[in-house]
Amino acid sequence: MDKIKFGTDGWRAIIAKDFTVENLIRVSEACAVWMKKNFKSPSVVVGHDCRFAGELFAETVAKVMAHNDIRVFLAKGFISTPMISLGTVRHKADIGIIITASHNPADYNGFKLKGAYGGPLLPEKVQEIENLIADRSHMNPDTFYLKDFIQSEKIAYTDLEEMYCRHVEDNFDLEAIRNSGLSFAYDAMYGAGQNVMRRLFPEITLLHCENNPSFDGQAPEPIDKNLQEFSNLIKLAEDIDCGLATDGDADRIGLYDKKGNFVDSHHLILLLIKYLVEQKKMKGKVVTAFSVTPRVKKMCDHFGLPYEVVKIGFKYVAAIMLKEDVLLGGEESGGIAIKGHIPERDGIWIGLTIWEYMSKSGKSLSDLIDDVYRITGVFSFERSDLHLKEDTKNRIVENCRDEKYKAFGDYKIQTTENLDGYKFFFGKNEWLMIRASGTEPVLRNYAEAETREKAFDILNAAEKTLLKGN
Repeated sequence: MDKIKFGTDGWRAIIAKDFTVENLIRVSEACAVWMKKNFKSPSVVVGHDCRFAGELFAETVAKVMAHNDIRVFLAKGFISTPMISLGTVRHKADIGIIITASHNPADYNGFKLKGAYGGPLLPEKVQEIENLIADRSHMNPDTFYLKDFIQSEKIAYTDLEEMYCRHVEDNFDLEAIRNSGLSFAYDAMYGAGQNVMRRLFPEITLLHCENNPSFDGQAPEPIDKNLQEFSNLIKLAEDIDCGLATDGDADRIGLYDKKGNFVDSHHLILLLIKYLVEQKKMKGKVVTAFSVTPRVKKMCDHFGLPYEVVKIGFKYVAAIMLKEDVLLGGEESGGIAIKGHIPERDGIWIGLTIWEYMSKSGKSLSDLIDDVYRITGVFSFERSDLHLKEDTKNRIVENCRDEKYKAFGDYKIQTTENLDGYKFFFGKNEWLMIRASGTEPVLRNYAEAETREKAFDILNAAEKTLLKGN
């Protein structure tokens, strides 16, 4: 059997090729062995999102765990990753497991692990589990019946959607949002956030809030190029003040202003810091991934907040949130967590925080962003993904490592940082970052400049340089 490896956010593979029941049993058995080594009376929360065969895969995990005398709380219906994380805390379970491939295309599924604290299981613990994955499993799940485990109380159903909705109601001024006179829209991307938002805001405009495991052929990643139908809906409606989108497992966010313009995570992080400090009188460290704009430091300096940059992967942010007083932890890719919730990315939670900010300030999203610019300066951030053959991707990364690039077109490199990927600074608040994806045959390029046109110009210049001779 092939060796199963966990990436930056769990194990992901193509359904029926590598993501099979047999391989899932291998991973689940390793988890069971690890739990029995580390906990006296182990328990686990298990669930799945909207992907194909999610219920089958989640029940398989549950049966493996119950067979190994581990108590299982099994979610009813599809749920989001933040629901699993919250459920792990509320049920005082040792770990949480959700069957999801997050924002990956529909032919993928995956396996995410959560700690008892309600955030990503720490990398060293995940490695311990990975080391226990056997080459072959001898268990046949068809010889064990879910109803028997339920009858013996080794498996119990749990309503994580209800739990999450009550948690939201306890922590947000939903009446202020509902009675603000503002009009909102939500795009679930056919993902796991759809039922929650329908329950919380029955009157808002909904898009792609139906069951569609193929995601209508579009990877459920909430970035601008994947959300053009949502953007156009907002533009045509003319009376929608803000649009929120979440990914397949609803832990990442995409946001639009009333003109249908995409608001990236860099701007969201800056908005959130300003709201939490100025309006909610909160303090704490700000932790961001290497790909996030350096302008966050300007905002932190403005408010006197400590600031730290970590490697890409929310698990690195979560590790600091567990040890220190962290106000906000965030990534460029739409994963953001804030104090007062769990140490976990949560697209709906972050979206509601922005809606509450708009509702209580009486300002539009654009006006709030203008307030941010008065502190940080105006900027635009853009990203492009190059789908390359593995050897081409690796050769480019080697060239970055060996400092073979001195310029990208007219943009001459002044300084370089390489914490996780390669960030090239050109001066005048302009930079380019190059990083290979850990889960896909993709080279990700990021650029920041004072204007959108300049950011795209940097990306175009980089692409020409990188692909020259390839």
